[in-house]
Formats: sequence, structure tokens, C-alpha cells
Amino acid sequence: MNFTLIFIILIIAWAVLTYNKLITLRGRVDNSWAQIDVQLKRRFDLIPNLVNTVKGYAQHEKETLAEVTASRTKYLSATTPEDKLSANSELTTALTRLFAVAENYPDLKASGNFMDLQNQLKDTEDKIGYSRQFYNDTAMKYNISIAQLPTSIIASLFSFKTRPYFKTEGEERENIEVKF
Repeated sequence: MNFTLIFIILIIAWAVLTYNKLITLRGRVDNSWAQIDVQLKRRFDLIPNLVNTVKGYAQHEKETLAEVTASRTKYLSATTPEDKLSANSELTTALTRLFAVAENYPDLKASGNFMDLQNQLKDTEDKIGYSRQFYNDTAMKYNISIAQLPTSIIASLFSFKTRPYFKTEGEERENIEVKF
């Protein structure tokens, strides 16, 4: 009888420890996502200034400027991580095109305001890149934990779901070609 009681106590203790481990890992994933969100917010705060600066020099590039603005709006209205990932991809592509367009305007490239905004955006992009790496590493640890036996039993019982990874997709992988 004592052996059965000890076995039950051990199973309950294991279940509690496993649950707490999964909660901790999920919290780390959520925190790392929040860190990306902070950097993306900084990026989005810089974009209107950047677009207005480019507008002054490149009046006929309205399509590119509209694409940047639309992508920013799409991200800000996204509610799920998957939607935000998709909108972020579109924004990254639009910003790449914007900088490619800017290459054709020597006065714009020489503008102190544009250079400052470009440097701030570059620094922010670097921080976003590091945050994405950290998020992906944290999500990987979490996803593996909820898939491995016997932890997967607790994960299934309490509906722990895998988290998506940041990936470079489609146009982000290609070189941008600007034609006039």
C-alpha cells in the first residue's frame, strides 16, 4: 500500500513540475515575442518620418510610399502572431524597395535627416533580427518540450500549442530590382 501511495505522489509531483516547466517556457516565448513587438513599434514610429522625408525628394514614387504605409497599417491592425508575421514580411519588402528607390536620389541620400532616419532604422532592424533569433530559439525549446514524451501528455491535457517561427519568405529572400 505504501508503494502505491508513493508512486501516486511521484506521478503527481512529476505532473506539477512538468506543468510548471511548460508555463515557464511559454512565458519565455511570450516575453521574447513582446521584445520583438517593442522593436517593431520603434520601427513603425520611424516609418512616417522616413516616408515624409522621401516624399519631399521623390514625388513620383507614390506607389512605393503607399506600399510602406499600407504594410505598416496592416501590421498595426494584426491581432495574431501569424498575421503579424505575415504583415512584417510585407513591410520588410516594402522598406527594402523604399531604400532601393532612395538610391536614385543623390540629394535625398545626402540629406542629414534621411541619413539619421536610415541609421536609426538600420539599428532597429539589427535589434529586430537579434530579437527574432532569440524568439525562434525560445519557441524551438518550447515546441520541442511540448512534443517530447512524456511531457506531451501534460501539454495535451492543458492545451499547450506550438508557436510559429519567424521565417524569411518569398520576396524577402530575393534581390530587389528597381526599374524606371
